[in-house]
Amino acid sequence: MKLRPRFPRLQLLFLFGSVLPLLGSAVAHADVVYYKDNRPPQEVKILRVNGVLLEVQVAAGALGLPMNTIAKIEMAEPPEWATAKRLFAAKDYGNAVISVRGLVDKYKGLPLDWAAQVTGMLGDIYVAIGDLSRADAAYQDFQKIYPGVGSMQAEVGRARILVATKKFAQAKAKLEPVVELALKDKAITPSAGSSYSHAFVAMGAIKESEGNLSGALEDYLRTVTIFYYDAAAVSEAQEHADALIARKINVP
Repeated sequence: MKLRPRFPRLQLLFLFGSVLPLLGSAVAHADVVYYKDNRPPQEVKILRVNGVLLEVQVAAGALGLPMNTIAKIEMAEPPEWATAKRLFAAKDYGNAVISVRGLVDKYKGLPLDWAAQVTGMLGDIYVAIGDLSRADAAYQDFQKIYPGVGSMQAEVGRARILVATKKFAQAKAKLEPVVELALKDKAITPSAGSSYSHAFVAMGAIKESEGNLSGALEDYLRTVTIFYYDAAAVSEAQEHADALIARKINVP
């Protein structure tokens, strides 16, 4: 008995013609590296930053690209970053620090806004759990690697350390320029927004220590309603605001 093929030839062509593009898209590189010289942009899969090298995967295999030859990088936020932010906002600090450390180990030094936020969050988590010496070391490392945006976030982080140790006057001196800038900033980046979120929470704590409860409530609500760029800061600010509202404190 002659067996007939399960699929007619035309159906097979249609089937494989439909599947192959999908297979190609599954392995397509999502990241793009732009070089400082005249080389065209290169599609890659970024694996990690290893000192002065960017380790990538291309069709021919793994490569190490010198960071000083790269003008710009395009890379979407990895899903682990969303997980880390969720864990931190939920105060699951043990898992948050594991998640953030993993991201920092892979991407620290990547010239992208989300990579800078990841690096700065490590210090934020240490502040939250009260490990202030590690927090200070993390902020110093952050400021060294990201001297631009890292400077402000590191200063806010150090101010939070000072608040935690009740050195309110020193913390206030660090925060006042940041909150003043926040109220004038018309083009807030995610990294700057995260700094502003934490800055107003810390400033609220300082005002509470001074007995200025209405001013503290105003700063907490600024994080909740205006500078809501950092979910963990928003959650903390909302808790403090709710406590003051329960005491029937009003915004001035």
